[in-house]
Amino acid sequence: MRHGSFLPLLLALLTAASAACRREPPRPAPPSTPRAAAHAEEQWLVDATAAAGLDFVHENGAVGELYFVENVGAGAALFDCDGDGDLDLLLRQGGALVGEPPPGAPTDRLYRNDLGPAGVRFVDVTAGSGLDRPAYGMGVATGDYDGDGHVDLYLTNFGPDRLLRGLGDCRFEDRTAALGKVADGWSVPATFFDADGDGWLDLWVGGYVCYAVAENRRCFRADSAPDYCGPTTYPAARDRFWRNRGDGTFEERTGPAGFAAGEPGRALGAVALDVDRDGRLDLFVANDATDNHLWMNRGGSFADEGLARGVAVNAAGLRTGDMGVEAADFDGDGDLDLAVTHLPEEGLGYWDNDGAGWFWERGAAAGLVRWTAGDTGFGTAALDLENDGWPDLYLANGTVRAIERLSRPGATVPLDQPNRLLRNLGGATFDDVSAAAGPALAPSEVSRGTAVGDVDDDGDLDLVVTNNAGPARLLLSDAAVRGP
Repeated sequence: MRHGSFLPLLLALLTAASAACRREPPRPAPPSTPRAAAHAEEQWLVDATAAAGLDFVHENGAVGELYFVENVGAGAALFDCDGDGDLDLLLRQGGALVGEPPPGAPTDRLYRNDLGPAGVRFVDVTAGSGLDRPAYGMGVATGDYDGDGHVDLYLTNFGPDRLLRGLGDCRFEDRTAALGKVADGWSVPATFFDADGDGWLDLWVGGYVCYAVAENRRCFRADSAPDYCGPTTYPAARDRFWRNRGDGTFEERTGPAGFAAGEPGRALGAVALDVDRDGRLDLFVANDATDNHLWMNRGGSFADEGLARGVAVNAAGLRTGDMGVEAADFDGDGDLDLAVTHLPEEGLGYWDNDGAGWFWERGAAAGLVRWTAGDTGFGTAALDLENDGWPDLYLANGTVRAIERLSRPGATVPLDQPNRLLRNLGGATFDDVSAAAGPALAPSEVSRGTAVGDVDDDGDLDLVVTNNAGPARLLLSDAAVRGP
């Protein structure tokens, strides 16, 4: 199914643990012979933002106080809100962090895709949709939780979250009360998935940190200039889990389901997947400066086996600033591997699945650390841009601490970085083709989220990228035409 990735929105920063030595499995033969180099004349992605009528600009509420929360956001989702078979677009908005929202304050934006012979055309249908209400938005989860054939939404926020039931014509009704006590602190990732195998979508929501604007702390960089604080400045928030009763309501089961066990993480990314191929969905959570969690499904209850299975920390046994996560079969061996964005000094994390849910961290061997050592990665997207059977990686970058070499007197804190495209050469070995991918990779912005889907319905995957305090961008691929 075409999907939206939230978000992988997200933020970062940085004990040590040991990983058991395991005998590595034999490497699989690649399913095809990859091309050796990118062709400079090709545009791997074409920026169709203006042509599609996409005019969204994110506002983070920055007023010079360097509030920690303004560094994160915002997310996006591609889904069919009107049942016409093409992908519509939801973009999460921020806003003022102090005081009540004024009349006309920015809200989330919902764009209907009026796809026709001239291509993608986004029409703003926010008014009257149920999404035209101010909130400091983070991410979004999509899924049909009540089984009526319409996509429903869970919106994570800095502040109370919302559960919205889809009515089918790009309108939604607020059903937050169906959860009982909703998450009301700061949550970022969320996912609908059938945790107990009863056919109904349950809901997991990841907490980030315990933070309030009134308690914002002051932090400084090496030259004593003010800067944003890191995530370890604030305590981690707990995740939450609700079981779907099947009657349109939920019961919170965070403790009974096992999700309250152990140390809380600072969750910024999550993906539900069957890592050990036992027919039950497990949950990987990318945590910022805390151990990642791998919640193994034991029949409706979960146990964190992240450390034992090799994904809690990096190859050196260190916690990293984990943010966006993508699951895909990067090496062609038939199971799902994990790619996770990190801080500049850490490089991109890549965990290779042996097929039974045991992982080896191979970011350096795959070339990912080499190419991403200077990046602060947030959203990440796996999409086959060559139509050759190998998932490539698009990385949405933007720092969380000031880049001193870009600082100028009187300027805002400089956080922009160019995004990156990594081509899978086959067998999970990657090369940086950003410079050869066309003008769509040229802008240097503060990118945060990614959403992936076939927006123009031509048989290949396209991409929406969100920017903090900047415009959202629609990037179209022509992989189906280009071919392997």
